[in-house]
Amino acid sequence: QVQLAESGGGLVDTGGSLRLSCTVSGTYFRYYAMGWYRQAPGKQREFVARIGSGESGETIIDYDDSVKGRFTISRDDAKATAFLQMDSVKSEDTAVYYCHADPLSPYREYGWSDYWGQGTQVTVSS
Repeated sequence: QVQLAESGGGLVDTGGSLRLSCTVSGTYFRYYAMGWYRQAPGKQREFVARIGSGESGETIIDYDDSVKGRFTISRDDAKATAFLQMDSVKSEDTAVYYCHADPLSPYREYGWSDYWGQGTQVTVSS
C-alpha cells in the first residue's frame, strides 16, 4: 500500500520560514516526480512546485510564479522524502499543502498510479 505522509505544517509569521516534508512508502520513490500543491479555503487546488527528471536523468524543477524565489523544492531519494522549503512566506500562502507522487516515464505508460498525501495545514499570520 502506497502512503505519502506529510509533516511540517503549522503557524508561521509573515516573512518567516517553514519546511514541509513528504515521506513515501510502499513504492519505488525514485521512479516518481514529486510535487507540492495547495488549496486555500474556497479555492481550487493549485500547483506549487515539482521536481522530476528528464529523459537523460537530469533533474527538472518547476515552480508556480507565485512562489518563485521564495520556495525551494528538493528530494532525498535515499530517504524517500520530498521537501518544500518555504521562505519569506506571505498571508496568501495560507492553505492546506498536499504532496503528489507522479510516476515518471516510462512507468506512467506502464500504468503506474499517482498518489496524494493527506495534506498539512500552513497558516501565515499577518
